[in-house]
Amino acid sequence: MRQVLLLAFLGAMTALGAAQVAAQEVVDRIVARVENDIILMSDVRALSHYQQFMDGKSETDGEVLDRLIDQWIVRTEADVAHFPHPSDAEVDRGVQRLQKSFASTAEYETRKKQSSLSDSEVRGIVASQLYFNNYLDSRFRPGVQVDSKAVEEFYQTGIVPVAKARGQEPPSLDAARDAIQEALVQRGINEQADRWLKESRLRLHIDKLLDEGAK
Repeated sequence: MRQVLLLAFLGAMTALGAAQVAAQEVVDRIVARVENDIILMSDVRALSHYQQFMDGKSETDGEVLDRLIDQWIVRTEADVAHFPHPSDAEVDRGVQRLQKSFASTAEYETRKKQSSLSDSEVRGIVASQLYFNNYLDSRFRPGVQVDSKAVEEFYQTGIVPVAKARGQEPPSLDAARDAIQEALVQRGINEQADRWLKESRLRLHIDKLLDEGAK
């Protein structure tokens, strides 16, 4: 699920632009061409900053570029399909969930400031997250099948051991069934999305211009 969630966040990176990295005085340049579009070094830096905001660390420039190429694929497909963007109310709820993912409001504000993100930029990130997540869910959920055996296996190998390791009484299978079902569906969506992205890359003209061995 994390992978899908992280992929969804990528849509906001282009919107952040060079303003977030101006303090580092990075000279912008093209680092990849995807069909008739380009990806800039400022896009890579923007995503790196967002990863720092969320996780306290970022991937290498090469890994970030790969994520941005995946983001281009998803965005292009969603736009061609005229997939609806989230409403303001949905975005408001998304921002609230993001804030609650941090230990405290103070930590959220501190990390946001350290990453040079404004409230409007965070809102743009959340809106893009919802757009991508909703599109991937709509595209792949209908093809995911989860049977009762898979649910029971997940319960026995995942839920029960984790609860016991924490010294807790595990919930009953019936009580956990819906949550397990959704977790398995999300895993299936991730797997199908990964395959789709790999297949899509083979059909595209992609030139990577990023220096080998970049951070």
